[in-house]
Amino acid sequence: MSDSYKFKQYGVNDTSNTCNNPALSDVLEARFSRRGILQGTGALGVAGLFSGTFATLAEAAQGVGNLPVPTLGFAPVPFGFEDKVVVPAGYSAEVLYAWGDPVGIPGNMPAFKQDASNTAAEQAAQAGMHHDGMSYFPLPMAATGSKHGLLAMNHEYTDDGLLHVGGMKPWNGEKVLKSQHAHGVSVIEVEATGKGWKVVRPSKYARRIHANTPVAISGPARGHKLMQTEADPKGLEILGTFNNCANGQTPWGTYLTCEENWDGYFINNSGSLNANEKRYGISATGAGYDWAVEDFRFDLQLNPNEANRFGWVVEIDPFDPKSKPVKHTALGRFKHEGATVTIAPSGHAVVYMGDDQRFEYIYKFVSKNKYNPKNRKANMSLLSEGTLYVARFDADGSGTWLPLVHGQNGLTAENGFADQGEIAIMARLAADKVGATKMDRPEWIAVNPRKAGEVYCTLTNNSDRGKEGKPGADAANPRNGNLFGHIIRWQENGADAAAAGFKWDIFVLAGRPDAAKPEHAGNIKGDAFGSPDGLLFDRLGVLWVQTDVSTSTVNAKEYKDMGNNQMVAVVPETGEFRRFLTGPNGCEITGLAFTPDNKTMFVNIQHPGEPANERNDPAKPTAISAWPDGPQAGRPRAGTVVVRKLDGGVIGS
Repeated sequence: MSDSYKFKQYGVNDTSNTCNNPALSDVLEARFSRRGILQGTGALGVAGLFSGTFATLAEAAQGVGNLPVPTLGFAPVPFGFEDKVVVPAGYSAEVLYAWGDPVGIPGNMPAFKQDASNTAAEQAAQAGMHHDGMSYFPLPMAATGSKHGLLAMNHEYTDDGLLHVGGMKPWNGEKVLKSQHAHGVSVIEVEATGKGWKVVRPSKYARRIHANTPVAISGPARGHKLMQTEADPKGLEILGTFNNCANGQTPWGTYLTCEENWDGYFINNSGSLNANEKRYGISATGAGYDWAVEDFRFDLQLNPNEANRFGWVVEIDPFDPKSKPVKHTALGRFKHEGATVTIAPSGHAVVYMGDDQRFEYIYKFVSKNKYNPKNRKANMSLLSEGTLYVARFDADGSGTWLPLVHGQNGLTAENGFADQGEIAIMARLAADKVGATKMDRPEWIAVNPRKAGEVYCTLTNNSDRGKEGKPGADAANPRNGNLFGHIIRWQENGADAAAAGFKWDIFVLAGRPDAAKPEHAGNIKGDAFGSPDGLLFDRLGVLWVQTDVSTSTVNAKEYKDMGNNQMVAVVPETGEFRRFLTGPNGCEITGLAFTPDNKTMFVNIQHPGEPANERNDPAKPTAISAWPDGPQAGRPRAGTVVVRKLDGGVIGS
């Protein structure tokens, strides 16, 4: 997610890590010179497979495959400055599912009203706002077909100025409820027809999960005293999930949705925050959602433990609309960007996760039990028990996964961690204690399925770099006020995802290779981009990078000649970056999924028309964007786009 204008407007501090752990910039400066990092960024051989049957997902995660080095067969598109989705010649891009479209629940399919007069109850059966992470699941379960399947996708947050008649004035309980229902997850059934892809309506799979959906709890924090509330005195069931950012897809066919900037929904104006609240960014005002005015569970003076019930990875079975989602507390509580699943050679499930805030950490989880490709039911509990680790990047190019386990590395009652449940709930504080390395906003993580143990992570930017009291420019980040970010990668020891150590390097520094000022320069071979965010390998072994430059940064003189947010295709073996797609004005490019045959790509367009400050008048469409319905329709809408090659071929070839 970009630096939301709500966070800017309400003055929320996006840096809550004040511990003395080393930042990645400190480590890189000790290891490299700028000349060395720019000349020495080689590319390791990779190929990928992150869509298809559950069996191939599991095989790919163990490094199975012998695909040739991919080649890119499309002509790159230029920087985008138009209010539309642009793809290369020979491709089409069509809107499939936009905010307010009915999800397809039988007997409950309300149409979207352009004047925003849909009720809260109707919104609960419609697409939520601001599509984000997304996965495709072929139908029937574990099939190999590419013409029929399910899409599960996140709806990260709301623009309440657009969501309601009259915007936030007056603010009332109905508007709070509608806002809550516009968050969460959609599960929709989709099918290829002779005229393109469509959403199947009605569908027995259609489902909306939102901020009021009952969710179960697993792991060490289940039933913990810090999870207990007046409404849930046993700490066993949570109402809702929200601020769902990136995602994950398990080899056993479930969807992982990740709660990111959840802290902005809570308020504590008592004038006294505890260490846990401070470390996670709780404030007196929140981020402007104002749910606490009508829903008192978001007022931490009245419900002090409610915030502990958010910040988790949530597992959803898209094939069973009656199943209850599960928050897996063993994976730790922080601002989850995503949850990328792989299977270690031993059979243990491994989940890589980034904490998307300045100077936060990279984590991984290793399951206690092993994946069984013949027992889906048993696999459904794999994420309930295991070991959580946090990464330390050392100056010699090595790294260590530090276990966050009660009784180890100072994680004891004497140091404020009474048990494993508290470590899970206060994972950031635990990571501080063990000496993890501060990173520049860890975003999406992608595992190379053909080279076992190789992992990539986008570090989107860090505008705090170089500010007083913060790490400054260094060899690997030669720009204070870093606008452009970079991609880091590591190789697990022994090619084993469950290993305790790794070797790391920088894959690429984003920015303009032709920039006159070194602080704006990158080492990209090919088409320039900034603020890498979304990251996914396709079946060809192409690595797709999506960008999330905030609106205020896009309009800054240092950046605006790079146009709107975009998606680039990368051949890691050759280091070639080629621009494939640009989005409408003011949008973020996010969410990416492929059909197993790699002939259909699903991409999400989030917050088209986002300005640098609040949208005050929903009656007037923003001058920034009228995507996708056009200037006469009323208001911009986030949406899912289907991209295909006109000749029916493989995407990118």
